[in-house]
Amino acid sequence: MTTDAPRALVLDLVAFVAARPRPHAEVMEAWRTNCPRLTVWEDALEAGLVRVQDGLVHATEAGRRALAAR
Repeated sequence: MTTDAPRALVLDLVAFVAARPRPHAEVMEAWRTNCPRLTVWEDALEAGLVRVQDGLVHATEAGRRALAAR
């Protein structure tokens, strides 16, 4: 994440799943993009801010720390 706008969107995604674990399909529907330069989901996964477990997307501890530091 090299600019503030994509980072802000990644943190929005983390906040979305931090509120409560959400089904993977729901997250993909809400955060789907056709823009190859807007990789919110991939960036959140690569940064270790979210994880998928048993079909649900959760915020990780690192994700929760990033939200707190926001």
